[in-house]
Amino acid sequence: MGKRIAYLGPPGTFTEEAAILYDETAQLIPFPSIPAVAVAVASGMAEEGVVPIENSIEGSVTDTLDLLIHESGVLIRKELVLPIEHHLLVKPGTEVSDVKVIFSHPQALGQCRRFIERCFPKADVIAALSTAAAVEEMMASSHPAAAIGTKRAAQLYGAETLAKAIQDQASNVTRFVILAPTDHPLTGFDKTSLCFSFAEDRPGVLCEVLQEFAQRNINLAKVESRPSKESLGNYIFLVDLEGHHEEPQVSEALQRVQVKTALFKIFGSYPRFGGE
Repeated sequence: MGKRIAYLGPPGTFTEEAAILYDETAQLIPFPSIPAVAVAVASGMAEEGVVPIENSIEGSVTDTLDLLIHESGVLIRKELVLPIEHHLLVKPGTEVSDVKVIFSHPQALGQCRRFIERCFPKADVIAALSTAAAVEEMMASSHPAAAIGTKRAAQLYGAETLAKAIQDQASNVTRFVILAPTDHPLTGFDKTSLCFSFAEDRPGVLCEVLQEFAQRNINLAKVESRPSKESLGNYIFLVDLEGHHEEPQVSEALQRVQVKTALFKIFGSYPRFGGE
C-alpha cells in the first residue's frame, strides 16, 4: 500500500484531484478542513497532506496562510499547480430555467462570478464547505438547484452537467502545497516561503528587510501581507523567494532578516513547480 496522504475533502474536490496528480498510488484520506489536514500530518495519521494555497483569480487561500503562520508541526515539502475547470451540475432532467439556487465553495463562486451574474442574476448563491459538498447539497435540495463542481463530483453523486468550463478566466489555476513534518532537501531549483512581522511600525522598516534580499541578488517571487489578528494595523508579511534556506546566500539573508524582525518563521524550502 502507498503512503497515506491527507487532503481537503470530501472526494470529488479539486484538492483530491491534486492529491491524485501528486501520487496516484497513495492511500488518500479526506478531512473536512485545512487545519484538520495539518493535524493529521503532525500527529502521524498521514505522512503528507495536500491543501490549496493560491488561486490565479481569487488569490491566496487565507485558511492555509493562517495555518502556516500560527500553527507548528508541518512544513511545505512540495508544490504543484492544477488547472481548474468548473462545471455547472444539476439533478438529471433539470433545465436552465428551473435553477433558483446555486451551491459551491466561496472560492469557486468567486472564480465563476461573471458567469453567475450574467446567466443566473436572480439565483440565490449559497456557500458550501467544498465543491463536492455543494454537489451533495444540490442533489439533496428540495428546490430546483445547481452546483459548481468538478467532473469527478458529477460522477460520484450522479449529477448531470448543464454547462462546462464556466470559470471567468480560461487560464484559471490553483497552486497546492504538500505538507509534511520536514521540508525538501536542496535541489538547486528551489523556493522558500516564510513570514515575518515587526515590533514597531516606522518608516523604512520593510525596505530594510527587503534590501537584505536585493543586496544578495535573491529574487522575491511573491510578497503579501495578512492581519496579525492581534491589533488593528498590525500586519504579518509573507514572502516566497527563489532559493533554498540551506544555500549560503539565502541562509545569510534569512539570518539578517530574523535579527530585524519580531516574528520570523520559515514555512519550508521545496522544489519550484516547473510545469512537469
